[in-house]
Amino acid sequence: MTPCTDPGGTVGAFLCQAGQVLRAAAVDNPRAEARALLAHAMATTPDALLRDPRQTVPDAAVAAFGGLLKRRLADEPMAYLLGRQGFWSLDLAVSPATLIPRPDSESLVELALEVAPEPRRVLDLGTGTGALLLAVLAERPGAFGIGIDRVPAVAALARDNAVANGLGDRAAFLAGDWGAALAGGFDLILCNPPYIEAEAIPGLEPGVARYEPASALDGGADGLVAYRAVCAQLPDLLVPGGVAVLELGAGQRAAVEAIATAAGLVSGEARADLGGHDRAVLLRKPFADAGLGR
Repeated sequence: MTPCTDPGGTVGAFLCQAGQVLRAAAVDNPRAEARALLAHAMATTPDALLRDPRQTVPDAAVAAFGGLLKRRLADEPMAYLLGRQGFWSLDLAVSPATLIPRPDSESLVELALEVAPEPRRVLDLGTGTGALLLAVLAERPGAFGIGIDRVPAVAALARDNAVANGLGDRAAFLAGDWGAALAGGFDLILCNPPYIEAEAIPGLEPGVARYEPASALDGGADGLVAYRAVCAQLPDLLVPGGVAVLELGAGQRAAVEAIATAAGLVSGEARADLGGHDRAVLLRKPFADAGLGR
């Protein structure tokens, strides 16, 4: 292990030591994570730390940094330690009650923007941090959106994210059971449901299995329970010709499309994620349903 050369008690010394500890624990990007954690503890930015590595770290920040480092070594995700996560063009607050937004989910936003160029009313079922809804609203200034989450505290956090990102006047967030309490009339519906098979959750990466909320992961015995509930509601929530974009788990496209077809929806294209796997699927309510009372 290379000796740390910065004077003890300084930013450089703490970054060097923490980087070595994180590297020994096989943490990806140990130096970058050390900078982010120390910057958070000192209420500054990682860039500011690099500009003055010889500055002394205050005692309160030393204690806070030690606590954060201990939690990171126990596999707690960086997003929970920092309380924030970037998604699309947004900076979002996160909490242990919410699933952490992931880059792969941006494929839903890409597909939604492509197939719904001018939506007026957008619905996000299981909104979590509000990531999907707020990303679409940021790109579609003429749209208004509603986000639904079963957990009231999560819906409140999503509302705070809307305000913080300048979208508070075009979004509302409610606690509810998917879209059961809504009357419909949506041009575009987004949904990232829980889709992990229940018995597979303990085998996920420790940072996911131990820390992210089971309610946002557990899709039941076959991983499809939420899809059945959501697809059953979509025909009543969408306008004729309206579209829904749902996130998919690995290998689930055919099963989800079959569920959607049985509910009277028409499946369309899928969009791959960064790893080349089908991640988002397009579902459409036929115009023919306009005369069927749906």
